[in-house]
Amino acid sequence: MKSNLFIVITSLIFMNPIWAQDALPIQIDNSKIKPLRKLLDSSLQSNLESELAARSDWSKLISQKKMAVGIVDLSDADNPRFARVNGGHMMYAASLPKIAILLAAMDAIEKGELKESEEVKKDMRLMISKSNNAASTRMIDRIGYEKLEAVMTDPKYEFYDEDHGGGLWVGKRYGGGGSTNREPLKNLSHAASVTQVCRYYYLLANGKLVNEERSKQMLAIMEDPELHHKFVNTLDQIAPDARLFRKSGSWRTYHSDSILVWGEDPGRRYILVALIDDPNGEQIIRSLVKPIEKVLKKPVL
Repeated sequence: MKSNLFIVITSLIFMNPIWAQDALPIQIDNSKIKPLRKLLDSSLQSNLESELAARSDWSKLISQKKMAVGIVDLSDADNPRFARVNGGHMMYAASLPKIAILLAAMDAIEKGELKESEEVKKDMRLMISKSNNAASTRMIDRIGYEKLEAVMTDPKYEFYDEDHGGGLWVGKRYGGGGSTNREPLKNLSHAASVTQVCRYYYLLANGKLVNEERSKQMLAIMEDPELHHKFVNTLDQIAPDARLFRKSGSWRTYHSDSILVWGEDPGRRYILVALIDDPNGEQIIRSLVKPIEKVLKKPVL
C-alpha cells in the first residue's frame, strides 16, 4: 500500500505543473527556453538602474565600468525576467569561472572523455564549495584548455561570444606553472560577464546544461556553499531556509559572486550575479542582496 501511494505522489509531482516548478531543475518545455537577451524586462531594468543609482559610490563604479550586476527573476518559471547593468562588460573574475570547468568536466564525462571517478567527483565539489585551487587545477589538467574553450564557445551555449563582449573563460591554472590560453578580446585568464553567468544559471536551473541528469549533478555540487561570505553572508541572515547554489571569486581588488536562490516562497527565487573591481567589493556584494530583493518585489508595470 505504501509503495503504491509513493508511486501516485511521485507521478503527481511530475504531472502537476505547479508542483514541478517547485523542484529543481524546473520542469519546463524546451520551447519555453529563450535566449536571455529576449527576456529583458523594461520594468525590472528601470527599477534595477534606479536602485543602484541611489548609492553614489555604486553609481560611480558603474559609470567607470568597475561594477556589473545581473538578475533573473524566476518567481514565475514560465515568465522569467532579466535585467542587467554593464551586462556585456567582461571583467577579471578570479574563481567564479570555475563554473566553466564544472560544465566542461560534465560534458567530458557524458561523452566518455573523462572517467567519473571518486577523485574527480571529490575535486569537483572541492572546486566549487570551497573554491579549492589545487582541486581546480587538477580538473583543468584532466580536461585541458582546448576542451574548456570548445565548451564555452559551443553554439549550444555560447558562454564565450566574441560578438557580444566575450564572457566565461578559463585559460590559466589556479596556481603557479603550466601553459596558458588567455581569451582573445582582453587577454584575461579567468573572465566573466554578468549576462553570460546569468545565462549559465538560467540554463542550469532549467536542466539544460549537458542534459537534465548532469544538470542535477551540477546543482548538487553547487548547493550548500561552504564559504559564507558575500551574497551568502546576507542570505544566511534574511533567508536561512532558502536553497543556495553558488560560486564566487576574489583576487586583489576584483570581487565576484553568483548565486541561484531558491526559496520556499516563489517570490524569493532568482539569480544574482555581481562583478566588482574595488577594494571594498566584498562588502558591496554583501550589501547588494537587500536592494536587489527590493527590486524584485516591486510590482510589474
